[in-house]
Order: sequence, then structure tokens, then C-alpha cells
Amino acid sequence: MTTDSLIVVLGTVAGFCTTFAFVPQLIKIWKQGGRDLSYAMLSLYLLGVCLWLAYGLLIHAQAVVLTNLATAILIAIATGLKAWTAKRGLIKETLNSAATEAAAQRG
Repeated sequence: MTTDSLIVVLGTVAGFCTTFAFVPQLIKIWKQGGRDLSYAMLSLYLLGVCLWLAYGLLIHAQAVVLTNLATAILIAIATGLKAWTAKRGLIKETLNSAATEAAAQRG
């Protein structure tokens, strides 16, 4: 294996590790909601990833482009899940409150 090939493999494996390290966070958001994540953090993280993506495009580094594109997609999913689970929680609270109020009125 040439040095250039080794560098590409190293960059690809490093990018894979840092990108998919975010997957457990997505699973946690799906199961428990995203209350612990701030939109500011997700936005700043997405900005940084987009800057890395632009950098990779400018220097024609395929590993940097692909891994940061994948990371940007995961961050977008995490942001969407955070918003969706917050809305889901609000709907659940509203329904529970209405059911409690209806039960109190009946008896």
C-alpha cells in the first residue's frame, strides 16, 4: 500500500468514526427526546461541519467531503428529531391534561 493510499484510508476511517459516533445520540433522541441538546449547539456543529465540507470540496479531499456530508445529514436528522419529540411531548401533555380535566368534571 502506498503512502497516498494509506493517507486516504486513515482519513476515511477517522471520518467514519467521528461521523458515526453521533448515531447513538440519534437513538437517544428518538427514545428519550432531545431536551438535553440545544439548538445553538446543533447549529454551531452544523456550521462547523458545513465549513469542513466546503474545505474538503476546495482541496478535493473525498474522505473529508463524504464524512462531513454524512455528518451534516445526521445533524439535520437530530435537529428534526429534537423538534418532533418536543412537539410529541407537548401533544402528550395536552392530552393527559384534557383527560384529567374531563375525569375531574365527571366525578
